[in-house]
Amino acid sequence: MPALPWIPVHEPAPATEMVVMASRFRVKGYRHVLPFLVDSIRVLAQIRRADGALGVSLVAHPLRREFFTLSAWTDRAALDAVVGAEPHRSVMRRQRAAMADSAFTFWTAPAAALPLTWEVAEERLAAAA
Repeated sequence: MPALPWIPVHEPAPATEMVVMASRFRVKGYRHVLPFLVDSIRVLAQIRRADGALGVSLVAHPLRREFFTLSAWTDRAALDAVVGAEPHRSVMRRQRAAMADSAFTFWTAPAAALPLTWEVAEERLAAAA
């Protein structure tokens, strides 16, 4: 599956700093791929409605059992609010047993850097591993 291109959610003030998060998830087996993908789409819909979300992109590599996210936020509190809300909270609980491993990285960037690219996210995830 190709990457879902960058989806702008809210327009940031141009001179502000934003919080960026990249993540990688690997599920234990192929039987977990479709349920994880479906849950990823649920969370994507949540992010598109979230206060403080600036944009999001997803990449799925089903044959490698890997999923990647890239998102930008007005601040860490906005990101944390989504993580603690439904459906994200239930998705984390439901998918926990299916996870082989995961990695997360966070950084700040100027809002003028939008839309974000996967090259930077991949470098940061590799460095976090």
